[in-house]
Amino acid sequence: MSVQGSLSVERMCSLAGVSRAGFYRRMAVREPVEEEMEVRSAMQRIVLEHKRRYGYRRVTAELRRHGMAVNHKRVARLMREDNLLAVQPRAFRTTTNSDHEGEVYLNLARRMQLTGVDQLWVADITYIRLRSEFVYLAAVLDAFSRKVVGWALERTLAARLAIAALDQAIAARKPAPGLVHHSDRGIQYACAEYVALLARHAITPSMSRPANPYDNASCESFMKTLKQEEIHANDYRDLEHLREGIADFIERYYNRCRLHSALGYKPPEEFEAGLPTGDPGAAKMSFFRHEEVFRSDGQEDKTGERAETHAPVHRLDETPVGYSSAGWSPPEPASASPTGQQCATHQVS
Repeated sequence: MSVQGSLSVERMCSLAGVSRAGFYRRMAVREPVEEEMEVRSAMQRIVLEHKRRYGYRRVTAELRRHGMAVNHKRVARLMREDNLLAVQPRAFRTTTNSDHEGEVYLNLARRMQLTGVDQLWVADITYIRLRSEFVYLAAVLDAFSRKVVGWALERTLAARLAIAALDQAIAARKPAPGLVHHSDRGIQYACAEYVALLARHAITPSMSRPANPYDNASCESFMKTLKQEEIHANDYRDLEHLREGIADFIERYYNRCRLHSALGYKPPEEFEAGLPTGDPGAAKMSFFRHEEVFRSDGQEDKTGERAETHAPVHRLDETPVGYSSAGWSPPEPASASPTGQQCATHQVS
């Protein structure tokens, strides 16, 4: 039986001259109303603090972080009733010009099993439309913590845009040798100046192949979040006004406050702060076994039966390092050979 201080509910009802049944009937009518008002008030505060960027899942996680036992279905219903649902995204598209003669590097990101921060960075570029012009944003994320470690905003797609974002990331994180930098095959990432910057800091380049954007998905997801929750929710006058808004969103909100579902609903900086101290060890690399990928025609397997001839189960852009790909992989395109050409600018198609 519940005890209030040193008195039981039964004793208090006796002293007050009321029945226990009447007490519980009264509590059943009043307590849910008060509890729901408390939840609604907390929801209003969270939604306003995050400028309507949070959907019901993140609002639920935030309420639970504050000690409220709530169900996500209930939160969704209350947000719908109170018109607190998140701002919906506008349609957008991303483009990459990979028609260049710069060197194309092996995709290492897909093989990596991360154990800590600064083992794999992912980079991407997107466009933003203002009232009278298009501007471009380059960002670099840590793939393990999803933290934005570097970004740059310019009116041009020249290589200096991506280089500025990478410079900022290197200055802020000071990564140890062995870091892998993954990007698409855009000219900004394949040009001689960008590759030389990676080499000076012992950073290994990695690139996706056409129609395989999955290893860069976390950076593209950030771009989508930025546009949905910040760019499309505000009306920016010019480039400098936009720069202030993006700086505030990334440095004060996204990295420090916004709950990330892939991190157990923690902000990136809080997630990094909670990592165990000490050396997490190097990232692991996974490869297919030689005999599984390059089994010869008519070769007998361990049971004595002749193995069937078929194409390898791995994607053609994932040939294990050190193995000849002469049987299955197509020849490298002419654009994959280094030319030493300087960085160039291109237009978004």
